[in-house]
Amino acid sequence: MIVDCHTRIWSSPAQLGREADLVVPRMSALGLSAPRSAARLNASIERHRAASQPVDISFVLGFKSRYLDADVPNALIAEYVRQDPERLIGFAGIDPSDLPRALDEMRGARERLGLRGITLAPAAQDLHPADTRAMQVYALAAELRMPVLIHSGTRFAASVKMEYARGHLFDEVAREFPSLKLIVAHLGYPWIDECLVLLAKHPNVFADISGLMPRPWQSYNALVAAFEYGVIDKLLFGSDFPFTSATKCIESLYSINRLALGTGLPTVPRHLLQGIVERDALGLLGLPAPCPPKRTRSGRLLDDHEGEN
Repeated sequence: MIVDCHTRIWSSPAQLGREADLVVPRMSALGLSAPRSAARLNASIERHRAASQPVDISFVLGFKSRYLDADVPNALIAEYVRQDPERLIGFAGIDPSDLPRALDEMRGARERLGLRGITLAPAAQDLHPADTRAMQVYALAAELRMPVLIHSGTRFAASVKMEYARGHLFDEVAREFPSLKLIVAHLGYPWIDECLVLLAKHPNVFADISGLMPRPWQSYNALVAAFEYGVIDKLLFGSDFPFTSATKCIESLYSINRLALGTGLPTVPRHLLQGIVERDALGLLGLPAPCPPKRTRSGRLLDDHEGEN
């Protein structure tokens, strides 16, 4: 089974707030022309559905930041997941700076919207990862058994605070909540070494490789380092849709050793690369496999509350 642990949707780039100011330059840095860059801003449900065909299950991530005036509504994520509940798992965007509302939103996301995890971006939310408000969010996430995906946010708007994205700052979180499942997005880029230490130190800390595959030399070095450090089995596959696709990322991952051909450089065994693609992410994160929607005998879909006694 292939699980894509890092995809995003939005109805309009305006929902990204000031992050949207950096999206087109980011696409240009990947060698895309202005028209192609604009096309990549299309993170519609339709485009996501087409791009996710090669994978079995996709995590669809929400995003919220009062600091950046950004809000990809959790209701949008939930609505999409309801359309294909056997292949999609929703993560709610939560902003810990907005307490107590953030805690209410978490409960509603889990109990009313059926979302299974949460997404935080401390650097883009203007708070330290171990801020008292954030710690309350982690505590509730552990109670609700909702994995927490941490977005470094270093490629957001210029106003993002990189000092809150350092991997070592999450060591306190992992120590305080040892049962909480944490996923560090982008392997902690640009502090990949700090992320690798976190993975080695804490059993319930994982990382996805989203965002790395379009840069072959960087991804090669990151994967070799993970292999040599003995934590490659804690890496999860993530495509970083809409900025790239699962197909391209898988192809890039399997071809990563080409950079070492004819040199004395180390390589990563192919079966370990395959392990990243086919990792049992659901089992590692304590998430049940998505279930088909409930139906009446006539085939009509039941809503969230029908059939409850």
